[in-house]
Amino acid sequence: MKKQIHLKINGIPVTVPEGTTILQAAKQANIEIPSLCYLKDVNCIGACRICVVQIVGRKGLVASCVYPVEEGMEVLTNTPAVRASRKTTIELILSTHHKKCLSCVRGNNCELQKLSYDYGIDEDRFKGEEPIYKIDDSTPYVVRDNNKCIQCLRCVSTCNKIQTVGAIGQIRRGFDVHVGSPFDLGLSTTSCVGCGQCIVSCPVGAIYERSNIDDVWDAISNPNKKVVFFTAPSIAATLGECFGMPVGTNVEGKMVTAIRMLGDVSVFNMNVTADLTIMEEAHELIERIQTKKPLPMFTSCCPGWIKFCEHNYPELLPHLSTCKSPQQMFGAVLKSYYCQKNNIDPKDLYVISVIPCTAKKFEVTREELSNHGIPDVDVAITTRELSRMIKGAGIAFKDLPDSDFDQPFGVATGAAAIFGATGGVMEAALRTAANLLDGTNEKVDFMDVRGVTGIKEATYRIGGTAVDVAVASGLGNARKVIDMIRSGEKNYLFVEIMACPGGCVNGGGQPVQSDSVRNYSELKAKRAAVLYRADREGELRASHESPVMHLLYDEYFEHPGKAKAHALLHTTYTPRDKN
Repeated sequence: MKKQIHLKINGIPVTVPEGTTILQAAKQANIEIPSLCYLKDVNCIGACRICVVQIVGRKGLVASCVYPVEEGMEVLTNTPAVRASRKTTIELILSTHHKKCLSCVRGNNCELQKLSYDYGIDEDRFKGEEPIYKIDDSTPYVVRDNNKCIQCLRCVSTCNKIQTVGAIGQIRRGFDVHVGSPFDLGLSTTSCVGCGQCIVSCPVGAIYERSNIDDVWDAISNPNKKVVFFTAPSIAATLGECFGMPVGTNVEGKMVTAIRMLGDVSVFNMNVTADLTIMEEAHELIERIQTKKPLPMFTSCCPGWIKFCEHNYPELLPHLSTCKSPQQMFGAVLKSYYCQKNNIDPKDLYVISVIPCTAKKFEVTREELSNHGIPDVDVAITTRELSRMIKGAGIAFKDLPDSDFDQPFGVATGAAAIFGATGGVMEAALRTAANLLDGTNEKVDFMDVRGVTGIKEATYRIGGTAVDVAVASGLGNARKVIDMIRSGEKNYLFVEIMACPGGCVNGGGQPVQSDSVRNYSELKAKRAAVLYRADREGELRASHESPVMHLLYDEYFEHPGKAKAHALLHTTYTPRDKN
């Protein structure tokens, strides 16, 4: 047990474990010290100097995010000297900041804008040469605007330390220093996987998703298009945050109502094809175990992880499940089964996926995820983009009544709901695999693979076989798991990997929460709790129990892994250069 340190912050007694920083300790006194470069578990470098405080009896100011507490220390966070220092620092940052706040995607949700208001900033106090950078819009999923970058390096730390991708870093020196890709080339030339974690870590509007909102509005207004939306499992757990609702609020019913109010559209539940993914994936896992095909089998739902594997571990591609992601499976089902049942030409069906993930924007562009030149999914929009569409349409979201998804793709199981949390795909697959192997196995709760810990391991006996499994979220943790497998230290049969720490609930397309929320609350756990609650309270908790699965296989796919199912619901992967 760590030694306890006693100190005072603005005269308030505080007791914290040894090694705690002043910034962390201040929260116990209900004081939030402002910062820009600090982000819990991501970046702690003391570079921005916004978090400076004064220590009684010592000269100068110190950066509270990196300064550890000491016994008997007295800290002052709001003296004239502290406030003057912070104000000057903010004004210096603004001297080279492209102040297009009215049209910025982070307007009213920008840490720099908030601090400027709180400290009564004169944005033109320091006028100097403002560097002009070319906007990098070379990828289909993210846009980088260095004209708004404040050099906090949170995105760099996320990409290099948390995700271990290394697509961006600091380039050049002095006044010319900026964040960019090697040789100042576009992100499309790098091994960027599109996870979007740089977006949710950025405190300003220097990185944001490439918007497809206009494409969606155009489709809705096109009388020759039949427009279909479907929403990923975690959207209902996070969309409310965009409208000021508490973290952890389930807004599924309001979400369906709001989307339906956007125009003449159908609204389906992507949880349906999460169930379908489990039916195919569980069958594939059993077949691999029984036939000694490449093991361990890795899940393939996350396009960020898939692209990471293609760039960094091409020798593992035969170990990836061949199942398409739930997003792409839904598109394939809609443009085959659904079109045939409703006499719709697939070319006239416009499929919109609402997802928590910017990598899904890349996924819809992959040639192997199309049929005769027709993409499975036409466009993917993030949680944030959907919220902007709802706001732009003048819809009072919080006052909406609840609605149900349209049929026949409205009913899904709890196993599908938990897809949005790390460990959810693993647990859902185990529920069905155990039943298929044992016949009567009705186990539904696999607690060892739950929680937001970066790496989780467990062993279960299924059909008389000991199945060692692992779950990793965050690509840095994925590397650790893969290294253990390659060295022979671990011998897993089944591995789930999600690119984003905590899974889809913390995806790169999710609502950007303020630092006061991200630094001082368990955001990922609160969001995931919504999904586990939906699972626990639902009537159906295993994918093989879904009536929609019986409908699809009885009427169209026959059986998991059969020829038609394999042709439409499975895919292949491509080795890529490691830049």
